[in-house]
Amino acid sequence: MSDGGDFPSVIELNVGGVLYTTTLKTLTSQQDSQLHAIFTGREPVTKDAKNRYFLDRDGVLFRYVLDFLRDGNVVLPECFREKERLKREAEKYLLHGLVESICNESRNKPSGVITVGYRGSFQFGKDGLADVKFRKLSRILVCGKVDLCRSVFGETLNESRDPDHGQSERYTSRFFLKHFFLEQAFDMLIEQGFKLAGSCGSGTAGGAAELKPGVDAEENRWNHYNEFVFVRE
Repeated sequence: MSDGGDFPSVIELNVGGVLYTTTLKTLTSQQDSQLHAIFTGREPVTKDAKNRYFLDRDGVLFRYVLDFLRDGNVVLPECFREKERLKREAEKYLLHGLVESICNESRNKPSGVITVGYRGSFQFGKDGLADVKFRKLSRILVCGKVDLCRSVFGETLNESRDPDHGQSERYTSRFFLKHFFLEQAFDMLIEQGFKLAGSCGSGTAGGAAELKPGVDAEENRWNHYNEFVFVRE
């Protein structure tokens, strides 16, 4: 453990198992931070087996901490899903400017509306309605402004059905997701600052028409469609 102030100008760091190389000037650029206290000798710091300074924090997120220390601001990638974790890291390092920057980015996102809908049915057991086993989704549909939908769902958004997928300044009702987890879609919307504004659902009773091979007659009677409207103000 080192508690002196004699640090080299180039610092090798091991942050939670992830290695970084930076300068002493960068690490001490924010005077009220814990990093400034550590690398000016006011707080002790541990070294690993290879004599690198060791910080027992999230190593992956530390790259954004370094970006802030170097430039005074941070630019997070689209669909970044670790804002709360990064905010917690910034609070631990006493980097109040980074905390404010993360909060401002969340507040400055454009307002808009996204509708999520799905068609599905319930898989029943031997006892019919008393033994519902799981929900089956055929597809999760996404409607809204194209660039807004892309910013929320990123690579999970499937645009293959949309003939005008090269344009962004427009609205579409032809997007759908590559997965079938409704709650994952909700999590992504909430992480981007959206709130549920309303929902509606409808059920359909299957008729007497001949069913396709392999389709359960009871299950076919309980198809349903639901829509959820999310708003970011």
